Amino acid sequence: MGTEQDSTKLVIQESRAMENTMMTRLPPISPEALAHLGDGQIAYVRPIRSEDVPAMFPQAPEIAPGLKLFALHAADGTPIMVTDSREAAVANAWSHELQTVSVH
Repeated sequence: MGTEQDSTKLVIQESRAMENTMMTRLPPISPEALAHLGDGQIAYVRPIRSEDVPAMFPQAPEIAPGLKLFALHAADGTPIMVTDSREAAVANAWSHELQTVSVH
């Protein structure tokens, strides 16, 4: 009968073998494919300052400096809209059938 230490070693070895097998089965993803991951389906909300708006949204009217705003971005980072609340940005994403994700 094996010891607890032997059982632990076996579990670790099986886990590593399974991990290695899983890693070798996944095809590599190209940088181009990675850049398009989530296109049209995923968006994220990012807090911004009103001073950032002209660079992100050149067509936007002038906004007073020092305001905390929220920008909704497509998965590739393209800005979609700006608003004064995170909730409004998420609601806009949902209305366009976009799933919002957290990014850190």
